[in-house]
Amino acid sequence: MSIQKFKAMVVRETHDKKYIREITEKSIDELPEGDVLIQVKYSSLNYKDALSAIGNKGVTKNYPHTPGVDASGIVEKSKRTDFEPGEEVIVHGYDLGMDTSGGFGQYIRVPADWIVKLPSGLTLKESMVYGTAGFTAALSVFKIQEHGIDPESGEILVTGATGGVGSIAVAILAKVGYQAVASTGKLDERNFLMDLGAKEVISRDEARDTTSRPLLKGRWAGVIDAVGGDILATAIKSTKPGGIVTCCGNVASHELNTNVYPFILRGISLVGIDSANCPIDLRKKVWQKIANEWKLEKLSQLTSEISLEELGTNIELMLQGKQKGRVVVDLWR
Repeated sequence: MSIQKFKAMVVRETHDKKYIREITEKSIDELPEGDVLIQVKYSSLNYKDALSAIGNKGVTKNYPHTPGVDASGIVEKSKRTDFEPGEEVIVHGYDLGMDTSGGFGQYIRVPADWIVKLPSGLTLKESMVYGTAGFTAALSVFKIQEHGIDPESGEILVTGATGGVGSIAVAILAKVGYQAVASTGKLDERNFLMDLGAKEVISRDEARDTTSRPLLKGRWAGVIDAVGGDILATAIKSTKPGGIVTCCGNVASHELNTNVYPFILRGISLVGIDSANCPIDLRKKVWQKIANEWKLEKLSQLTSEISLEELGTNIELMLQGKQKGRVVVDLWR
């Protein structure tokens, strides 16, 4: 092995239960056991990474730790014949960046079963513009289509629309021909969302019902919810008969206060989106769609690119709800 040391973000727990993060050197020997050693070229910043970076034990139990639930790069060494040195690959989800050293380091070592070969039509950098957030958005659209909701069925509500999942969901829906209505607490970003293809932008307050009514007028054929809480509850109550609501986030709240009427009177389906543990065959199928018919022309509009050294500032912005779109990390910048 020619490279024994590499650069990484490391989060440490202090004696007084505080968490500090620094960009430092790690050794290849510090990486966990695994089938494939990968030189990471790009990663991306997700809300789960920000939580790991501040010591959230619901995400990461053991410190010191390198976060980063996303990574794209080049196979350096493999114990498995189905991955060859020099191949370009994507890794996201499973335990990467949680308790397994993640993509905020220049190298990772992971089980082969976690790896997807980079589909033709995507570059390593483009794959991280999508990353976990984009994959989650694409998987949500996949589930809406699988449910039989087509562009003629009606409007699709996207909540948390300026975030990583929401912004890519809006763009993919528009690309496929759906009428995407974007809900956001950042109405000053209306032009950003309209440029991505939103048919309409509504405020967070318009998407939240504060009455105790068990049902609202059905408006949405489908919903991609990335925030949870009262907004998710409202979306369920205002989905049309036979519609589908996908749920993938809890930035507003992990609580869901609702009732059975949307389900038993309108036949609404509430579908959880677990991108971290998505089966590998479905994972490959969704990545093929991302690389081909769902590939977005305006990726640069969604993206800011940073170095490892700039991660700390961007983590704070994400925790404050001030990020928009996707943040790609160039590990070698």
